[in-house]
Amino acid sequence: MENKKASDTLIFCLGILLIAILIQILGVAKGDSLVFPSVIEILRSFFHLLCIPKTYNLIFTTLFHLFVSLIVSSLIGIFLGVLEGLFPFCRKVFTPLMIMLRSIPMIVLVVIIMVLTNYGRVPYIAASMILVPLISEATAEGFLRIDRELIDVYKLFTNFNIRVLFSVYLPLMAGYLKQAYVNAVGMGIKIIVTTEYLVQTKNSLGKAIYSSAYFNEYAEIYAYALIMILIVILLTKIPMLIMKKSLSK
Repeated sequence: MENKKASDTLIFCLGILLIAILIQILGVAKGDSLVFPSVIEILRSFFHLLCIPKTYNLIFTTLFHLFVSLIVSSLIGIFLGVLEGLFPFCRKVFTPLMIMLRSIPMIVLVVIIMVLTNYGRVPYIAASMILVPLISEATAEGFLRIDRELIDVYKLFTNFNIRVLFSVYLPLMAGYLKQAYVNAVGMGIKIIVTTEYLVQTKNSLGKAIYSSAYFNEYAEIYAYALIMILIVILLTKIPMLIMKKSLSK
């Protein structure tokens, strides 16, 4: 087990090295060190940003947008997913809507939301709308995959209600929901930062990236990308490791 963890860590590091090599190859091929700065410059900007208190204010703003969007999309997605699992009619009715939300270009969706509401709400609404299908489909799939014998057992004692949902269904759907949330965090932070960039949200990573692009600080842009990668790893990998350790005790 220890050897496998060490092997996985080594492979992950090799993947990071591959990204660095690709950036250097693109820089040489393009002949533009401004757009494709050296790895040393990127790392220098990365560590510089980590030493600035303002960076953590930017991260907090973006994470706040992400967490609110995850809560809203979870409430709506689980509700719709349960309806789809309980009633085939609802599943058929909601399918076109879920397809539309999955396939609509994000820029189109953001522009429509910008027209309809205040700019400050755009990151929340856009991210929530795009994440709802991800969570609702995982909920519906998990609902339908539950062993029917287990469902028959609880039906002997009570009808479907909120208590049954939280004590029976959601624990049995945990595997599907866990994977959905891992995907939602990665997708969500990309959506949030993109919308922050488009609507110029103050004190956010999206606004910071816009400013760096405006002043041609491409090393900073790559550094912010590294920060976002670290955030996704912290929000997805570390909680899972903690849960695995607690379960193994």
